[in-house]
Amino acid sequence: FRIMAGKVKWVTDIEKSVLINNFEKRGWIQVAENEDWNFYWMSVQTIRNVFSVETGYRLSDDQIVNHFPNHYELTRKDLMVKNIKRYRKELEKEGSPLAEKDENGKYIYLDFVPVTFMLPADYNLFVEEFRKNPSSTWIMKPCGKAQGKGIFLINKLSQIKKWSRDSKTSSFVSQSSKEAYVISLYINNPLLIGGKKFDLRLYVLVSTYRPLRCYMYKLGFCRFCTVKYTPSTSELDNMFVHLTNVAIQKHGDDYNHIHGGKWTVSNLRLYLESTRGKEVTNKLFDEIHWIIVQSLKAVAPVMNNDKHCFECYGYDIIIDDKLKPWLIEVNASPSLTSSTANDRILKYNLINDTLNIAVPNGEIPDCKWNKSPPKEVLGNYEVLYDEEMAQSDGTDRDPRARPGQSTGPKGSRARDSGKPGLTTWK
Repeated sequence: FRIMAGKVKWVTDIEKSVLINNFEKRGWIQVAENEDWNFYWMSVQTIRNVFSVETGYRLSDDQIVNHFPNHYELTRKDLMVKNIKRYRKELEKEGSPLAEKDENGKYIYLDFVPVTFMLPADYNLFVEEFRKNPSSTWIMKPCGKAQGKGIFLINKLSQIKKWSRDSKTSSFVSQSSKEAYVISLYINNPLLIGGKKFDLRLYVLVSTYRPLRCYMYKLGFCRFCTVKYTPSTSELDNMFVHLTNVAIQKHGDDYNHIHGGKWTVSNLRLYLESTRGKEVTNKLFDEIHWIIVQSLKAVAPVMNNDKHCFECYGYDIIIDDKLKPWLIEVNASPSLTSSTANDRILKYNLINDTLNIAVPNGEIPDCKWNKSPPKEVLGNYEVLYDEEMAQSDGTDRDPRARPGQSTGPKGSRARDSGKPGLTTWK
């Protein structure tokens, strides 16, 4: 998601014309230009330059940009996991009920990312874990890439050694000599619809991290694989079975260019309500919202909360066959390319609604405003979490203290008692 700054003097005329042409050609948005301010297309690389100590750019009050300076604390696969692990330990140290564990030592409420290690740094820890369950399958992903590039599955230690040799790295000691990868326990029991694996792409807008205020976009979608799922080891190399990325699936023989292998979230809800029941479906979406808020809380203390910044993230969630959601990764620049007519409408509305929250009433941006827009400008967004509001009504202090609320995110005790249950993050 690459939008905007005010008068950006460091953008060359050539870059400027390319950016404006991109906007107009795609028909997404008219670039507003007058004496006072402009909207520009900002990539994660540009943001890094803008906030670089060496370049020394300073944004004025009428300039806002669509990434936080160190967004990678959430959007790099390795840093996301590292920050969530740190967050769990801090809550544990504080004695928070959210860090409660079961008899097997697993987090009850904060177990939402698959077991993950960094390679090469955590190679020995990974080997130890692998040997506990040698029949398990693991998925390897380069930390700094997107669209399914460089991802592969393994189920033998020898495959890791081959990967290391192929990349001319003789040892797992030095990280500088090898691109960092994450290796995660593969979720080999995904929920299937029509026999096919899918994941959820959900859009979350953060207007400020301290205090945390975030919005959930109602019009997310499911991305389906084109080939029926099988856990068979003979299909480990078939990415059309395992990876839901459109960048990969669109090259498959069975890819449908009309619907793009996508379902709306509302269709998924209807399907689950009719097959599993409304209560179970509501619980699932409560847990997905819980995951998103906890992941944002995990990075909030380390995020550079610059007043000029907002960000729209693309969350990737996989649901297993027990209807447990898992956070797979968070994207800083979720694709705004439309692969279908419905896609185009959704993404046009996403940009429009995001701009209306970032710059209410289409006025000249002012980074000093309180970033709490009126309800009527939210469009398809809804407030997911407002930390100031949560603290003022006491809901952030002790999740067990509220009437009719269970100790965790699931709200099951509230439903059982017949009382209206608020999820903890609200």
